[in-house]
This record gives sequence, C-alpha cells and structure tokens, in this order.
Amino acid sequence: MTAATHEAPLRDQHGRSIEYLRISVTDRCNFRCVYCMPERGLDWLPKAEILSYEEIVALVAQLAPLGLRRLRITGGEPTIRPGLTTLIRQLKAIEGIEDIALSTNGVKLPQMGAELRAAGLDRVNLSVDSLRPDRIAAIARRDLGFDPVVAIEAALAAGLDPVKVNMVVMRGVNDDEVIDVARLTIDRAVHVRFIELMPVGEMAHLTDEHIVPSAEVLARVATLGALTGAEGPARGNGPAVYHRIAGAAGTVGVITPMTHTYCGSCNRVRLTADGRLRTCLYGDHEVNLRDPLRRGEPLAPLFRQALAEKPLEHLLLQRRVGGLQALSQVGG
Repeated sequence: MTAATHEAPLRDQHGRSIEYLRISVTDRCNFRCVYCMPERGLDWLPKAEILSYEEIVALVAQLAPLGLRRLRITGGEPTIRPGLTTLIRQLKAIEGIEDIALSTNGVKLPQMGAELRAAGLDRVNLSVDSLRPDRIAAIARRDLGFDPVVAIEAALAAGLDPVKVNMVVMRGVNDDEVIDVARLTIDRAVHVRFIELMPVGEMAHLTDEHIVPSAEVLARVATLGALTGAEGPARGNGPAVYHRIAGAAGTVGVITPMTHTYCGSCNRVRLTADGRLRTCLYGDHEVNLRDPLRRGEPLAPLFRQALAEKPLEHLLLQRRVGGLQALSQVGG
C-alpha cells in the first residue's frame, strides 16, 4: 500500500483532531454481559439495514482522503459475523489507513488470531472481566467454557501488538479480582486497563454503588509493587492513563468516565452497524450515512458537517446517554 497524501487533520468544532473511526459490524453478541446488554438481548437489526462489508469499505474509502487513519472493528461481538478477515484485508488496502484494531470478547481468538493478523489486523482489545470460570459465565450470562488467558496467549502468539485487556470493575461483582488481573502484566507484555462502570440504559440494576473509582483500583494494584507512570502502547488511541508495576513486562491503565472525564482529548467517532455516524458515545447526535451511500451520494460533506456538530463532552454523569439501551449498540 502506498502512502496517501495527507490532508490537514480533520477537526471538530472544538479543535480536536479526528482521525479514528470505530466501526460496528454487528449488534449481536454471543455474550450478554451484565453491564453491556440486557439478558434477553435486543431487537436485532434486520439484515437489510446493516451495512454490507462492501458498503463499509466504500464508506471508509471516501473518508480516508479526508484524514481518517485509524480504524477499530467492534460490535456487538465482531468475530461472530462471517468473513471478518475479508473485511479487514480490504480495509487495510485502502490508501491512507495505517492501523486497524479489533475489540472482542476473545472467545474466537484462539481459532482466528493468526488469520486476522495475516489479513492485516494490527492490534486487539480483549474484554476480561474475570479469570474465574463460574464468574465469567455469571457476568456474561453465557457459559461457553471460555478461558481468557488462552485468548490472551493466542493474541500474543499471533503477533498482535499491542494486546490490551479491558476489565470493567464492578463493586461486589468482580472487584476482588483486580489484583489477579493486574498480575497478568508482570510476565506478559500486555496492557490491562481497568474501566469504571458506566451505568447505561437498561442496565439500571448496576448503580453508582457498583462504581469503583480508579484511584481505589490503583491503590489495590500497588500492593503488587510500586507503581510508576508509564507510556501507553506505541499504537493506540484511547483515553487510558498508564502505570507500570515495578519490574513488570506490561502496564496497567485506568479509564475514568465517571470520575475524570477525558472528552477534551476525544479523537474518535463511531459508525453503528446500520450506518449511523455517532459523534459522541453518550450523545444524541447521529448522521445517517447508509442511505446517502446507497444512493451514491458523496459522504465527505456529511462527515465534515457531523464533525462541526460534535459536542464538547458527554452527559453521562447526568445519566443522559443519547437514547442508548445498551453499550452493545455502539461498540463501546
């Protein structure tokens, strides 16, 4: 792939550079995690409403010349949609796209890791909310016999780099495993990020009482060894603040949507599985790109206008979540 001629960075109305698009390829998942999706699931999108892979590629090909450089494939659970490696290969061939990441629960990584890497996937984020089989099944509300350590090792063996491990910390649910999950970084070059619980939509049974502030999480992690500030992974776009346990191969990070918002450095927008551009995870501003794409209309003016309307910050702390029933609708 030849290097594209980069235009001036796309900026929103607040001057933030936007070069990162999160693409949801499905609203479905093989888990029903307690903080992400109702146990019954959702009213799934009809197939005709979901962007085809060809449409996703065409959309990205129109936006890349504007300065889009980094992509993340999300869901639902993206690995359950057939042909994902084909999509990644085609996206990686688009001039200007420099980096493709995947967010996954990791269930299929042992089988798919090597082929995803060969197709052009650069890095991966795995959700690991517990290391205990019974608790994994309880949080996921599905018992698939999943071992997250096997998935992590498969990602490392495939050459995906960096490998990030995300744990949503919930008081009284899994917060007693913070130290065990942090310990994964001691002899593995992985980057564990502890995420503050974000009560959203129909997950009303998870309340403020379940939120564990990141300062408390780091205090627990520090019992494994002195923490020093650390640079995050060389490739990455997220809001985590990283630390390293003395002598550890990897890092621990915290993501703090509830105690310290990071909207000022937001560099991303999201594409839902049915082709709506969502400019803030918890905002209500969306732009339909699917229908203009299907009519053969140019998307650049719509994209630029969407960025001009991107809000300054989310209103999660006021429990305004832009009509979301579940995080799975937008890939987190």
